[in-house]
Amino acid sequence: MIVPLLERFAVAPAIAEAARRAVARCTAGTSPAALATAHARANVLRAFYDEGVSESDLGGSFGYGYDDAARAHYESLLARIFGADRALARLSLVSGTHAIVAAIDACLPHHGRLLSATGRPYDTLRNALVDAPHALARRGVRYDEIAFEEETGNVDLGALARACERGVDVVFIQRSRGYASRRALSAIECGTIAKVVRSVASDAFVLVDNCYGELVDATEPTHHGVDAVMGSLIKNLGGALAPGGGYVIGRAEVVERVAARHYAPGLGTAVGPTLGFGRALLQGLFNAPSVVAECLAGLDLASALFAELRERVDPVALAERHDIVQAIGLGSAARTIAFARGLQRAMPVNARFAPEPGSVPGYRDPVIMSGGAFVNGATIELSCDAPLRPPFEVYLQGGTSREHVLLGAMFAAESLLKESK
Repeated sequence: MIVPLLERFAVAPAIAEAARRAVARCTAGTSPAALATAHARANVLRAFYDEGVSESDLGGSFGYGYDDAARAHYESLLARIFGADRALARLSLVSGTHAIVAAIDACLPHHGRLLSATGRPYDTLRNALVDAPHALARRGVRYDEIAFEEETGNVDLGALARACERGVDVVFIQRSRGYASRRALSAIECGTIAKVVRSVASDAFVLVDNCYGELVDATEPTHHGVDAVMGSLIKNLGGALAPGGGYVIGRAEVVERVAARHYAPGLGTAVGPTLGFGRALLQGLFNAPSVVAECLAGLDLASALFAELRERVDPVALAERHDIVQAIGLGSAARTIAFARGLQRAMPVNARFAPEPGSVPGYRDPVIMSGGAFVNGATIELSCDAPLRPPFEVYLQGGTSREHVLLGAMFAAESLLKESK
C-alpha cells in the first residue's frame, strides 16, 4: 500500500519513514473495528436478501411522493438493519442536526424536560436546543446536562438516575465525540444508559444521535433498547453515494411523531418523494459497510502515523472504535491550520484551495475545515474540522479508501513539519 503512494507522491523523507512504520504496525495486528464491521456487512447483506428489491423499484417519485417504492424499500431495509419497528429517511431532513431536533421536539410535551446524558452536545445542536432565537429552551423546554465522570470519562449513570428521578420526558445521548475531548460510545453502552433511565422513568423517551457511528459496531443502539436513533444520510449510511437526507429509526410511535412534526399531522409517512435518487440511496446503503470498513482502516493508519510523529491521538491505532472520527491533539491554532491546509492537498475536489478559519452558523468559535467531497458536507468522504479553541484538537473523519486517508494524513503531517521550521 505505502510503496505505490510514495512512488507517485513526493513526501518528506521523515514523513515517509513514519508512514512505513505506521503501515507495518497496522498490518501486523488485528483491528477490533474490522471484526465489528464484518458483522455489520453481514447484517446489510441479509437485509437486502430478505427485502427483495426489484429494478422497477429504483425509480422513485416526484411531487407528493405517494406510493414511492424506492422510499418504502429503503426505509424497510433500514428498519431491518437496525432491528427497529420503522424508519423515516427523507431528503427533506437536510442534516443530522435537523433529524435530531425534529425527533426531540416531536417527543417532548409542552414545557417538557430534556436531559443530555452525555454532557454538552456539539455546538450546532446545543445552539438549536438552547441558544438560538427559536431554540427549544426558549420555548419553555427545561434542559439539563449530565457531565461525564471526571476520573473515568464515562457517562455518570448515578447522576443520570438521580436527575431522572426528578422527572424527565426525553433523555438524549450523543454517541460520537463531536468536537470534544471525550470518547465515542458503543451501541451496548447506549443500551445501558436506556436501562438506567427506564429503571426510574419508565415513560421517558431515550433518543440517540447516531451520527458517525452507523455500521461501526456489530449492532446499533436500537438493538439494545433505545427508542430511536437519528442521523444524516450523507455520513456512514450513504456509502458516499446518497445525495442528502437524514433519518429517524426506532419504535413506531417515535417515527410517527416525527413524521407528523416534520410534515403535518394526518400525513404521516405517506408523503416525501425520492426525486429520482432512490437508486443512489439504495446502492449507497448496500455499499456502506465496505466504505465504513475502509474508512476505519484508514483512520487506524492515520492514528499510527501521528503517534509515530509524537502527536497525541485518540483512539490509538487498532483500538476499539465506535465512530469514524480520529482526534489528533496539535496544541496551537497555527498547527491546526497547517494540518487542515495539508490535508486539503489530497482532496479530489478543491485540492488547490487553502482553507481559512471562519465563523460557521451554530459554532461559538472560528472553525477551520478541510474537505473536497463530491457531495457537499458528506463526511463519510475524507475531511477534517477543528474549532480554534483549546486544546486545539483536529477531528479527522471519513475516507472512502484507506489509501486516500493515508495520503491525506501524510500531506497533513508534511504541512506540520513545514510549520515547525
